[in-house]
Amino acid sequence: MARYTGPRTKVSRRARQLLDDNKAKYFDKRPYPPGQHGRGRIRESQYQIQLREKQKLRFVYGLLERQFRNYYELAASQRGITGENLLRLLETRLDNVVYRSGFAHTRPQARQLVNHSHFLVNGKKVDIPSYRVRQGDVVSMRQRSRDILPVQHAVDTVDRQVPEWLVVDKGDRSATVSVMPSRHQIDTQIQEQLIVELYSK
Repeated sequence: MARYTGPRTKVSRRARQLLDDNKAKYFDKRPYPPGQHGRGRIRESQYQIQLREKQKLRFVYGLLERQFRNYYELAASQRGITGENLLRLLETRLDNVVYRSGFAHTRPQARQLVNHSHFLVNGKKVDIPSYRVRQGDVVSMRQRSRDILPVQHAVDTVDRQVPEWLVVDKGDRSATVSVMPSRHQIDTQIQEQLIVELYSK
């Protein structure tokens, strides 16, 4: 299954929740599911509710089903609450850190910037979007990449609140992971327990 590249607003409408902040004005116009019967109320089964929650989280972070399943299995093998472990693993992906730091407008753009070797972790080039950062890591932009137009535009225009677990220096184009994120520091609007219940069947 390929990564979804279609209309992102349609996915938000199907999920009945805004999943892409950049599409807010379009979602607000039609905040109901797409299709002829989108405005109608359909009673969903518990399985459908759980599945929709999983699909929402997959879409937010741009993951394929197999990737997502691997993250879940890793989260389940760790100490602590599985749902919170899962969110922490996703939040500490390198492409997400670039996005959260305000160096890209969207996660897909952040993934592309990482793929094209524009970022360093602790001074070393890393071009793997799924690279997992750890406490104390410094994510910085390569010197030769600081003048590219998409990055300049993002730094100048993105007004996204930086999460508490990151310390961002926009002038230096760097972000430091001060602590590993806890659940209350992750603003993704997801009921992760529903996903745990789905995979526990």
